[in-house]
Amino acid sequence: QRKMTACVNLDDNKKKTDEELVHLRREIGLLPAVSFIIGTVVGSGIFIAPKGVLMNSGSVELSLLVWGLCGVLSLFGALCYAELGTTFTKSGGHFTYLLETLGPLPAFLRLWVEFFFTRPASSSLVSLAFGRYVVEPFFAPCAAPTMLIKLVSILGVTFLVAVNCWSVRMASHIQVSLTFIKMFALVLIIIPGIIALVKGKTENFQNGFEFESLTLDRLPLAIYNGLYAYSGCSYITLSVSCLNRNIPLAIISSMVTVTVLYVLVNVAYYTMLAPTELLLSDAVAVTFATCALQGLDSVIPVLVALSCLGTLNGGIFVSPRILFVGAREGYWPQIFSTIHIRRHTPLPALLLMYPLMVIMLISGDISQLISLTSFSHWFFIALATLGMLIHRYRFPLHPRPFKVPLVVAVTFTAVSFFIVGLSLYSDPWNTGCSCVVTLSGAPVYYLTVYHFCLPPTWRRIFSKSHTCKAFEVLVHLSCKMD
Repeated sequence: QRKMTACVNLDDNKKKTDEELVHLRREIGLLPAVSFIIGTVVGSGIFIAPKGVLMNSGSVELSLLVWGLCGVLSLFGALCYAELGTTFTKSGGHFTYLLETLGPLPAFLRLWVEFFFTRPASSSLVSLAFGRYVVEPFFAPCAAPTMLIKLVSILGVTFLVAVNCWSVRMASHIQVSLTFIKMFALVLIIIPGIIALVKGKTENFQNGFEFESLTLDRLPLAIYNGLYAYSGCSYITLSVSCLNRNIPLAIISSMVTVTVLYVLVNVAYYTMLAPTELLLSDAVAVTFATCALQGLDSVIPVLVALSCLGTLNGGIFVSPRILFVGAREGYWPQIFSTIHIRRHTPLPALLLMYPLMVIMLISGDISQLISLTSFSHWFFIALATLGMLIHRYRFPLHPRPFKVPLVVAVTFTAVSFFIVGLSLYSDPWNTGCSCVVTLSGAPVYYLTVYHFCLPPTWRRIFSKSHTCKAFEVLVHLSCKMD
Protein backbone atom coordinates (compact mmCIF):
# COMPACT_ATOMS: atom_id res chain seq x y z
CA GLN A 1 0.00 0.00 0.00
CA ARG A 2 2.88 2.39 0.81
CA LYS A 3 4.43 1.60 -2.57
CA MET A 4 1.13 2.34 -4.30
CA THR A 5 0.78 5.63 -2.38
CA ALA A 6 4.34 6.57 -3.31
CA CYS A 7 3.66 5.81 -6.98
CA VAL A 8 0.50 7.91 -6.90
CA ASN A 9 2.41 10.81 -5.34
CA LEU A 10 5.15 10.50 -7.96
CA ASP A 11 2.55 10.52 -10.72
CA ASP A 12 0.88 13.59 -9.21
CA ASN A 13 4.22 15.36 -8.92
CA LYS A 14 5.06 14.44 -12.50
CA LYS A 15 1.74 15.84 -13.72
CA LYS A 16 2.31 19.05 -11.78
CA THR A 17 5.82 19.34 -13.18
CA ASP A 18 4.57 18.82 -16.71
CA GLU A 19 1.86 21.40 -16.20
CA GLU A 20 4.41 23.87 -14.83
CA LEU A 21 6.70 23.27 -17.78
CA VAL A 22 3.91 23.77 -20.26
CA HIS A 23 2.82 26.88 -18.39
CA LEU A 24 6.34 28.32 -18.48
CA ARG A 25 6.63 27.68 -22.21
CA ARG A 26 3.39 29.50 -22.87
CA GLU A 27 4.31 32.49 -20.75
CA ILE A 28 7.36 33.59 -22.73
CA GLY A 29 7.63 37.29 -22.03
CA LEU A 30 6.78 39.92 -24.59
CA LEU A 31 9.90 42.01 -23.90
CA PRO A 32 12.41 39.18 -24.62
CA ALA A 33 10.52 38.36 -27.82
CA VAL A 34 10.64 41.99 -28.97
CA SER A 35 14.38 42.13 -28.16
CA PHE A 36 15.09 38.98 -30.20
CA ILE A 37 13.19 40.27 -33.23
CA ILE A 38 14.80 43.72 -33.16
CA GLY A 39 18.22 42.07 -32.90
CA THR A 40 17.37 39.92 -35.94
CA VAL A 41 16.13 42.76 -38.16
CA VAL A 42 18.48 45.63 -37.30
CA GLY A 43 21.75 45.20 -39.15
CA SER A 44 24.17 47.13 -41.29
CA GLY A 45 21.51 48.23 -43.81
CA ILE A 46 20.64 51.41 -41.95
CA PHE A 47 24.26 52.56 -42.38
CA ILE A 48 24.43 51.52 -46.05
CA ALA A 49 21.02 52.26 -47.59
CA PRO A 50 20.26 55.97 -46.78
CA LYS A 51 22.31 57.24 -49.72
CA GLY A 52 20.55 54.92 -52.18
CA VAL A 53 17.09 55.80 -50.85
CA LEU A 54 17.73 59.56 -51.14
CA MET A 55 19.38 59.28 -54.55
CA ASN A 56 16.45 57.34 -56.05
CA SER A 57 13.59 59.13 -54.26
CA GLY A 58 14.87 62.62 -55.09
CA SER A 59 14.03 64.55 -51.91
CA VAL A 60 14.39 64.38 -48.14
CA GLU A 61 10.65 64.11 -47.37
CA LEU A 62 10.05 61.42 -49.99
CA SER A 63 12.99 59.41 -48.71
CA LEU A 64 11.52 59.49 -45.18
CA LEU A 65 8.18 58.37 -46.66
CA VAL A 66 9.96 55.47 -48.39
CA TRP A 67 11.51 54.43 -45.07
CA GLY A 68 8.08 54.43 -43.42
CA LEU A 69 6.41 52.48 -46.25
CA CYS A 70 9.22 49.93 -46.24
CA GLY A 71 8.64 49.48 -42.52
CA VAL A 72 4.92 48.78 -43.06
CA LEU A 73 5.68 46.34 -45.88
CA SER A 74 8.28 44.58 -43.73
CA LEU A 75 5.74 44.32 -40.90
CA PHE A 76 3.35 42.53 -43.25
CA GLY A 77 6.17 40.25 -44.37
CA ALA A 78 7.17 39.46 -40.81
CA LEU A 79 3.60 38.44 -39.97
CA CYS A 80 3.51 36.16 -43.04
CA TYR A 81 6.78 34.54 -42.03
CA ALA A 82 5.45 34.05 -38.51
CA GLU A 83 2.67 31.91 -40.00
CA LEU A 84 5.12 30.00 -42.21
CA GLY A 85 7.49 29.35 -39.32
CA THR A 86 4.79 28.11 -36.96
CA THR A 87 3.10 26.01 -39.68
CA PHE A 88 6.28 24.30 -40.91
CA THR A 89 8.52 23.77 -37.89
CA LYS A 90 11.28 21.82 -39.68
CA SER A 91 14.62 23.58 -40.05
CA GLY A 92 15.62 25.04 -43.40
CA GLY A 93 13.82 28.38 -43.56
CA HIS A 94 13.04 29.46 -47.13
CA PHE A 95 13.97 26.07 -48.56
CA THR A 96 11.52 24.22 -46.31
CA TYR A 97 8.69 26.70 -46.90
CA LEU A 98 9.03 26.47 -50.69
CA LEU A 99 9.43 22.69 -50.61
CA GLU A 100 6.28 22.22 -48.52
CA THR A 101 4.11 24.68 -50.45
CA LEU A 102 5.30 24.93 -54.08
CA GLY A 103 7.38 21.80 -54.57
CA PRO A 104 11.01 20.78 -55.17
CA LEU A 105 11.97 22.98 -58.16
CA PRO A 106 11.43 26.38 -56.45
CA ALA A 107 13.12 25.01 -53.33
CA PHE A 108 16.14 23.89 -55.34
CA LEU A 109 16.36 27.23 -57.14
CA ARG A 110 16.38 28.94 -53.75
CA LEU A 111 19.37 26.82 -52.71
CA TRP A 112 21.07 27.44 -56.05
CA VAL A 113 20.76 31.22 -55.80
CA GLU A 114 21.64 31.23 -52.09
CA PHE A 115 24.93 29.40 -52.61
CA PHE A 116 26.17 30.81 -55.92
CA PHE A 117 24.78 34.32 -55.86
CA THR A 118 22.72 35.80 -53.03
CA ARG A 119 24.90 34.90 -50.04
CA PRO A 120 28.25 35.76 -51.69
CA ALA A 121 26.82 39.05 -53.01
CA SER A 122 25.13 40.11 -49.76
CA SER A 123 28.17 39.14 -47.71
CA SER A 124 30.37 41.12 -50.09
CA LEU A 125 28.02 44.09 -49.77
CA VAL A 126 28.22 44.13 -45.98
CA SER A 127 31.96 43.46 -45.93
CA LEU A 128 32.55 46.39 -48.30
CA ALA A 129 30.63 48.62 -45.89
CA PHE A 130 32.77 47.25 -43.05
CA GLY A 131 35.98 48.00 -44.96
CA ARG A 132 34.82 51.48 -45.88
CA TYR A 133 33.96 52.43 -42.29
CA VAL A 134 37.30 51.10 -41.09
CA VAL A 135 39.39 52.89 -43.73
CA GLU A 136 37.43 56.10 -44.40
CA PRO A 137 38.27 57.94 -41.11
CA PHE A 138 42.00 57.71 -41.85
CA PHE A 139 41.62 59.52 -45.21
CA ALA A 140 38.79 61.99 -44.48
CA PRO A 141 37.95 64.38 -46.04
CA CYS A 142 39.59 62.73 -49.06
CA ALA A 143 38.31 59.55 -50.67
CA ALA A 144 39.79 56.31 -49.37
CA PRO A 145 41.66 54.01 -51.83
CA THR A 146 39.29 51.42 -53.26
CA MET A 147 41.84 48.61 -53.18
CA LEU A 148 42.59 49.24 -49.50
CA ILE A 149 38.86 49.12 -48.69
CA LYS A 150 38.53 45.80 -50.50
CA LEU A 151 41.63 44.41 -48.80
CA VAL A 152 40.24 45.24 -45.35
CA SER A 153 36.89 43.77 -46.42
CA ILE A 154 38.56 40.51 -47.45
CA LEU A 155 40.31 40.36 -44.08
CA GLY A 156 36.96 40.78 -42.31
CA VAL A 157 35.33 37.99 -44.34
CA THR A 158 38.34 35.72 -43.77
CA PHE A 159 38.24 36.29 -40.03
CA LEU A 160 34.54 35.46 -39.70
CA VAL A 161 34.73 32.41 -41.96
CA ALA A 162 37.63 31.15 -39.82
CA VAL A 163 35.63 31.75 -36.63
CA ASN A 164 32.60 29.89 -38.00
CA CYS A 165 34.85 27.03 -39.11
CA TRP A 166 36.50 26.88 -35.70
CA SER A 167 33.63 27.10 -33.21
CA VAL A 168 29.85 27.53 -33.29
CA ARG A 169 29.89 28.80 -29.70
CA MET A 170 32.47 31.48 -30.49
CA ALA A 171 30.47 32.65 -33.50
CA SER A 172 27.27 32.88 -31.44
CA HIS A 173 29.01 34.82 -28.64
CA ILE A 174 30.38 37.29 -31.19
CA GLN A 175 26.89 37.73 -32.63
CA VAL A 176 25.29 38.52 -29.26
CA SER A 177 27.98 41.07 -28.39
CA LEU A 178 27.79 42.84 -31.74
CA THR A 179 23.98 43.10 -31.50
CA PHE A 180 24.29 45.34 -28.42
CA ILE A 181 26.96 47.42 -30.18
CA LYS A 182 24.83 48.18 -33.23
CA MET A 183 21.87 49.26 -31.07
CA PHE A 184 24.19 51.60 -29.15
CA ALA A 185 25.43 53.05 -32.46
CA LEU A 186 21.86 53.86 -33.53
CA VAL A 187 21.12 55.65 -30.26
CA LEU A 188 24.39 57.59 -30.47
CA ILE A 189 23.39 58.88 -33.91
CA ILE A 190 19.77 59.69 -33.06
CA ILE A 191 20.33 61.75 -29.89
CA PRO A 192 22.47 64.64 -31.29
CA GLY A 193 20.33 64.82 -34.42
CA ILE A 194 17.08 65.15 -32.47
CA ILE A 195 18.63 67.71 -30.11
CA ALA A 196 19.71 69.84 -33.10
CA LEU A 197 16.23 69.47 -34.66
CA VAL A 198 14.54 70.62 -31.44
CA LYS A 199 16.85 73.66 -31.36
CA GLY A 200 15.53 74.73 -34.76
CA LYS A 201 17.97 73.28 -37.29
CA THR A 202 15.30 72.50 -39.91
CA GLU A 203 16.63 74.08 -43.11
CA ASN A 204 17.03 70.73 -44.85
CA PHE A 205 13.31 69.98 -44.38
CA GLN A 206 11.98 73.20 -45.96
CA ASN A 207 11.44 72.06 -49.56
CA GLY A 208 8.49 69.73 -48.89
CA PHE A 209 7.55 66.74 -51.01
CA GLU A 210 9.12 67.15 -54.45
CA PHE A 211 7.09 64.54 -56.33
CA GLU A 212 8.35 65.75 -59.69
CA SER A 213 11.79 64.37 -58.76
CA LEU A 214 10.35 60.88 -58.26
CA THR A 215 10.21 58.78 -61.44
CA LEU A 216 8.79 55.34 -62.08
CA ASP A 217 12.14 53.90 -63.07
CA ARG A 218 13.83 55.03 -59.81
CA LEU A 219 11.04 54.13 -57.38
CA PRO A 220 11.83 50.37 -57.17
CA LEU A 221 15.50 51.13 -56.54
CA ALA A 222 14.58 53.47 -53.67
CA ILE A 223 12.30 50.79 -52.19
CA TYR A 224 14.95 48.09 -52.67
CA ASN A 225 17.49 50.16 -50.77
CA GLY A 226 15.02 50.76 -47.97
CA LEU A 227 13.88 47.15 -47.79
CA TYR A 228 17.50 46.03 -47.63
CA ALA A 229 17.71 47.56 -44.15
CA TYR A 230 14.63 45.54 -43.09
CA SER A 231 15.74 42.31 -44.79
CA GLY A 232 16.10 40.39 -41.51
CA CYS A 233 12.30 40.07 -41.35
CA SER A 234 12.51 36.87 -43.43
CA TYR A 235 14.50 35.22 -40.60
CA ILE A 236 12.08 36.41 -37.95
CA THR A 237 10.67 32.91 -37.32
CA LEU A 238 13.92 31.99 -35.53
CA SER A 239 12.79 34.33 -32.77
CA VAL A 240 9.03 33.81 -32.68
CA SER A 241 8.63 30.10 -33.41
CA CYS A 242 8.32 29.38 -29.68
CA LEU A 243 5.49 31.88 -29.15
CA ASN A 244 1.74 31.47 -29.46
CA ARG A 245 -0.56 34.30 -28.49
CA ASN A 246 2.32 36.80 -28.18
CA ILE A 247 3.28 36.46 -31.86
CA PRO A 248 1.28 39.34 -33.38
CA LEU A 249 1.93 41.71 -30.48
CA ALA A 250 5.67 40.92 -30.44
CA ILE A 251 6.04 41.36 -34.19
CA ILE A 252 4.00 44.56 -34.38
CA SER A 253 5.81 46.10 -31.40
CA SER A 254 9.28 45.19 -32.66
CA MET A 255 8.73 46.21 -36.31
CA VAL A 256 7.15 49.52 -35.28
CA THR A 257 10.17 50.12 -33.02
CA VAL A 258 12.59 49.32 -35.85
CA THR A 259 10.71 51.60 -38.27
CA VAL A 260 10.74 54.48 -35.78
CA LEU A 261 14.46 53.96 -35.13
CA TYR A 262 15.24 53.94 -38.85
CA VAL A 263 13.20 57.09 -39.53
CA LEU A 264 14.82 58.87 -36.56
CA VAL A 265 18.31 57.92 -37.78
CA ASN A 266 17.53 59.41 -41.18
CA VAL A 267 16.02 62.52 -39.58
CA ALA A 268 19.28 62.88 -37.63
CA TYR A 269 21.29 62.53 -40.86
CA TYR A 270 19.20 65.18 -42.68
CA THR A 271 19.28 67.53 -39.69
CA MET A 272 23.08 67.67 -39.63
CA LEU A 273 23.86 67.04 -43.32
CA ALA A 274 22.56 68.67 -46.47
CA PRO A 275 21.23 66.24 -49.08
CA THR A 276 24.19 67.00 -51.34
CA GLU A 277 26.61 66.17 -48.51
CA LEU A 278 24.87 62.87 -47.87
CA LEU A 279 24.93 61.96 -51.57
CA LEU A 280 28.63 62.74 -51.84
CA SER A 281 29.50 60.61 -48.83
CA ASP A 282 30.40 56.95 -49.20
CA ALA A 283 30.28 56.47 -45.40
CA VAL A 284 27.33 58.52 -44.15
CA ALA A 285 27.87 57.80 -40.46
CA VAL A 286 31.49 59.00 -40.69
CA THR A 287 30.40 62.27 -42.28
CA PHE A 288 27.66 62.63 -39.66
CA ALA A 289 30.10 62.03 -36.80
CA THR A 290 32.45 64.67 -38.19
CA CYS A 291 29.66 67.27 -38.16
CA ALA A 292 27.69 66.33 -35.04
CA LEU A 293 30.06 64.50 -32.71
CA GLN A 294 33.41 66.25 -32.77
CA GLY A 295 34.50 64.63 -29.54
CA LEU A 296 33.24 61.17 -30.59
CA ASP A 297 33.91 61.33 -34.32
CA SER A 298 36.34 58.41 -34.04
CA VAL A 299 33.84 56.24 -32.10
CA ILE A 300 30.95 56.14 -34.57
CA PRO A 301 32.93 54.57 -37.46
CA VAL A 302 34.21 51.85 -35.11
CA LEU A 303 30.68 51.09 -33.86
CA VAL A 304 29.28 51.01 -37.40
CA ALA A 305 32.11 48.76 -38.60
CA LEU A 306 31.41 46.35 -35.74
CA SER A 307 27.71 46.45 -36.59
CA CYS A 308 28.54 45.48 -40.18
CA LEU A 309 30.72 42.70 -38.83
CA GLY A 310 27.76 41.40 -36.81
CA THR A 311 25.48 41.34 -39.85
CA LEU A 312 28.16 39.60 -41.88
CA ASN A 313 28.67 37.00 -39.16
CA GLY A 314 24.92 36.31 -39.01
CA GLY A 315 24.75 35.61 -42.75
CA ILE A 316 27.81 33.37 -42.70
CA PHE A 317 26.34 31.50 -39.72
CA VAL A 318 22.86 30.89 -41.24
CA SER A 319 23.49 30.07 -44.92
CA PRO A 320 25.52 26.84 -44.47
CA ARG A 321 22.71 25.44 -42.32
CA ILE A 322 20.19 26.04 -45.11
CA LEU A 323 22.48 24.16 -47.48
CA PHE A 324 22.75 21.40 -44.88
CA VAL A 325 18.99 20.87 -44.89
CA GLY A 326 18.88 20.92 -48.69
CA ALA A 327 21.63 18.31 -48.91
CA ARG A 328 19.95 16.20 -46.22
CA GLU A 329 16.72 16.19 -48.26
CA GLY A 330 18.62 15.10 -51.39
CA TYR A 331 18.48 18.40 -53.32
CA TRP A 332 22.15 19.31 -52.97
CA PRO A 333 25.47 17.39 -53.05
CA GLN A 334 25.84 15.14 -50.03
CA ILE A 335 29.05 16.76 -48.83
CA PHE A 336 26.99 19.76 -47.70
CA SER A 337 25.17 17.54 -45.20
CA THR A 338 28.45 16.91 -43.37
CA ILE A 339 30.16 18.65 -40.50
CA HIS A 340 33.65 18.70 -39.04
CA ILE A 341 34.17 15.63 -36.89
CA ARG A 342 35.70 17.55 -33.98
CA ARG A 343 34.55 21.17 -34.39
CA HIS A 344 30.95 20.28 -35.33
CA THR A 345 30.89 23.13 -37.85
CA PRO A 346 29.61 23.00 -41.48
CA LEU A 347 33.13 23.18 -42.86
CA PRO A 348 32.52 22.13 -46.51
CA ALA A 349 29.84 24.74 -47.08
CA LEU A 350 31.94 27.48 -45.49
CA LEU A 351 35.11 26.65 -47.42
CA LEU A 352 33.29 26.45 -50.75
CA MET A 353 31.38 29.70 -50.15
CA TYR A 354 34.48 31.66 -49.12
CA PRO A 355 36.11 32.03 -52.59
CA LEU A 356 32.76 33.03 -54.08
CA MET A 357 32.48 35.82 -51.48
CA VAL A 358 35.98 37.07 -52.26
CA ILE A 359 35.39 37.07 -56.03
CA MET A 360 32.12 38.97 -55.66
CA LEU A 361 33.75 41.41 -53.25
CA ILE A 362 36.60 42.23 -55.63
CA SER A 363 34.36 42.70 -58.68
CA GLY A 364 31.41 44.67 -57.23
CA ASP A 365 30.46 47.88 -55.44
CA ILE A 366 27.76 48.61 -52.85
CA SER A 367 25.01 50.08 -55.07
CA GLN A 368 25.45 47.41 -57.74
CA LEU A 369 25.39 44.59 -55.20
CA ILE A 370 22.15 45.89 -53.64
CA SER A 371 20.47 45.80 -57.06
CA LEU A 372 21.88 42.36 -57.84
CA THR A 373 20.76 40.72 -54.61
CA SER A 374 17.39 42.44 -54.19
CA PHE A 375 15.65 40.81 -57.17
CA SER A 376 16.35 37.21 -56.14
CA HIS A 377 15.81 37.95 -52.45
CA TRP A 378 12.37 39.51 -52.90
CA PHE A 379 11.34 37.16 -55.69
CA PHE A 380 11.69 34.16 -53.37
CA ILE A 381 10.06 36.02 -50.48
CA ALA A 382 7.06 36.67 -52.76
CA LEU A 383 7.07 33.00 -53.82
CA ALA A 384 7.12 31.86 -50.19
CA THR A 385 4.11 33.96 -49.22
CA LEU A 386 2.30 32.93 -52.43
CA GLY A 387 2.98 29.32 -51.48
CA MET A 388 1.53 30.03 -48.04
CA LEU A 389 -1.71 31.25 -49.64
CA ILE A 390 -1.86 28.22 -51.95
CA HIS A 391 -1.24 25.88 -49.02
CA ARG A 392 -4.07 27.55 -47.09
CA TYR A 393 -6.43 26.90 -50.00
CA ARG A 394 -5.35 23.30 -50.58
CA PHE A 395 -5.10 22.27 -46.93
CA PRO A 396 -7.55 24.39 -44.92
CA LEU A 397 -7.50 21.95 -41.97
CA HIS A 398 -3.72 21.96 -41.57
CA PRO A 399 -2.74 23.14 -38.04
CA ARG A 400 -1.67 26.78 -38.00
CA PRO A 401 -0.80 28.07 -34.51
CA PHE A 402 -0.75 31.60 -35.93
CA LYS A 403 -2.71 32.77 -38.95
CA VAL A 404 -2.03 36.12 -40.55
CA PRO A 405 -5.08 38.07 -41.84
CA LEU A 406 -5.75 37.25 -45.49
CA VAL A 407 -5.69 40.89 -46.60
CA VAL A 408 -2.20 41.32 -45.12
CA ALA A 409 -0.84 38.22 -46.86
CA VAL A 410 -2.40 39.11 -50.23
CA THR A 411 -1.23 42.73 -50.03
CA PHE A 412 2.34 41.77 -49.17
CA THR A 413 2.52 39.14 -51.91
CA ALA A 414 1.07 41.45 -54.57
CA VAL A 415 3.33 44.38 -53.64
CA SER A 416 6.40 42.12 -53.58
CA PHE A 417 5.69 40.77 -57.06
CA PHE A 418 4.95 44.29 -58.30
CA ILE A 419 8.27 45.62 -57.00
CA VAL A 420 10.15 42.65 -58.49
CA GLY A 421 8.46 43.14 -61.88
CA LEU A 422 8.99 46.90 -61.89
CA SER A 423 12.70 46.45 -61.13
CA LEU A 424 13.10 44.71 -64.50
CA TYR A 425 12.08 48.01 -66.06
CA SER A 426 14.07 50.33 -63.81
CA ASP A 427 17.36 48.38 -63.76
CA PRO A 428 17.23 45.80 -66.58
CA TRP A 429 20.93 44.93 -66.53
CA ASN A 430 21.46 44.04 -62.88
CA THR A 431 17.97 42.62 -62.45
CA GLY A 432 18.32 40.64 -65.67
CA CYS A 433 21.64 39.15 -64.51
CA SER A 434 20.02 38.12 -61.24
CA CYS A 435 17.09 36.58 -63.12
CA VAL A 436 19.40 34.64 -65.45
CA VAL A 437 21.42 33.26 -62.53
CA THR A 438 18.19 32.17 -60.83
CA LEU A 439 16.79 30.40 -63.89
CA SER A 440 20.14 28.76 -64.68
CA GLY A 441 19.49 26.43 -61.77
CA ALA A 442 16.52 24.80 -63.56
CA PRO A 443 18.58 22.62 -65.97
CA VAL A 444 20.94 21.73 -63.12
CA TYR A 445 17.93 20.54 -61.12
CA TYR A 446 16.72 18.24 -63.89
CA LEU A 447 20.21 16.90 -64.60
CA THR A 448 21.18 16.20 -61.00
CA VAL A 449 18.13 15.80 -58.78
CA TYR A 450 15.93 14.02 -61.32
CA HIS A 451 18.91 12.23 -62.94
CA PHE A 452 17.24 12.38 -66.36
CA CYS A 453 20.34 12.87 -68.47
CA LEU A 454 23.18 12.43 -66.02
CA PRO A 455 25.59 9.55 -66.78
CA PRO A 456 25.96 6.91 -64.02
CA THR A 457 29.50 8.04 -63.14
CA TRP A 458 28.33 11.62 -62.66
CA ARG A 459 25.43 10.45 -60.53
CA ARG A 460 27.83 8.71 -58.17
CA ILE A 461 29.97 11.85 -57.95
CA PHE A 462 26.91 13.97 -57.21
CA SER A 463 25.43 11.64 -54.60
CA LYS A 464 28.66 10.71 -52.82
CA SER A 465 31.68 12.81 -52.06
CA HIS A 466 35.16 11.35 -51.67
CA THR A 467 36.56 14.51 -50.10
CA CYS A 468 35.00 13.94 -46.67
CA LYS A 469 38.21 12.49 -45.26
CA ALA A 470 40.18 15.52 -46.36
CA PHE A 471 37.79 17.79 -44.46
CA GLU A 472 37.53 15.40 -41.51
CA VAL A 473 33.77 15.57 -41.70
CA LEU A 474 31.01 13.28 -40.61
CA VAL A 475 27.61 12.67 -42.12
CA HIS A 476 25.32 14.11 -39.49
CA LEU A 477 21.95 12.62 -38.62
CA SER A 478 19.08 14.94 -39.50
CA CYS A 479 17.68 14.89 -35.99
CA LYS A 480 20.85 16.49 -34.65
CA MET A 481 20.24 19.68 -36.61
CA ASP A 482 16.50 20.07 -35.98
